[in-house]
Formats: sequence, C-alpha cells, structure tokens
Amino acid sequence: MKINGKFDHFNINVTDLDKSIEFYQKALGLTEHHRKVAPDGSFILVYLTDGSSSFMLELTWLRDHPDAYELGENESHLCIRVDGDYDKVREYHKQMECVCFENTTMGLYFINDPDDYWIEILPLK
Repeated sequence: MKINGKFDHFNINVTDLDKSIEFYQKALGLTEHHRKVAPDGSFILVYLTDGSSSFMLELTWLRDHPDAYELGENESHLCIRVDGDYDKVREYHKQMECVCFENTTMGLYFINDPDDYWIEILPLK
C-alpha cells in the first residue's frame, strides 16, 4: 500500500497564548485561522496560517500547565521562508531581539518565540 500523506499542521505548547499569537503575527505575519476551546476551559487550540498554504501552526495552551515547557536539547524546529529583502527581515528580527542563532556561512538564522521554540528563517528563493 502506498500512502500519499500531506502536511497539515505542527503543534507547539505555549504558556502565554496571547503573547505567542502576537509574536507569530509580528515576527512572521501568521494570523489566526480558527480556534477550539474546551468546554471546561482546560485547553485552547489556536491554528495560525500564512494565508497562502494549507499548512498551519497549532498553538496549544493548557490551563493546568502554567510553567515553562522542557524543550530538551531543542534540536527540532519549524522553518519559515520569507519573501522580500532577506537582510531587512533579519534586521527586523534583530530589532525584535528574537534572533537566537546565526550561521552566516550557510546564510541562515534562527529566531526563538516566547517559549524558546526555534524557528529557522530562510529566503523564499
């Protein structure tokens, strides 16, 4: 049997949902597509979109987990390709003080979100 899978979404858990939504909107232009709120208020799922692909980033807020999440050695990451002048985007992220690693030899850099998840930033082309 051959399976033809398609990417749908990637989930991360966040400690401050509003702060995370604001970060992803400001840093990457992602906007809320939809959300699901548990009837008992125990969790909120917010799906962010780039407005052009079907892939979404799911932010999960858990009421009973107020502490920072243990991210291990943080080797997994999300990658976003950005349109426009890559150097200007990098400068903007530096002004936001969210650039956490740069590899100038490879021509790439990473930003970290409010929960310290790493996001690789690459040019569109």
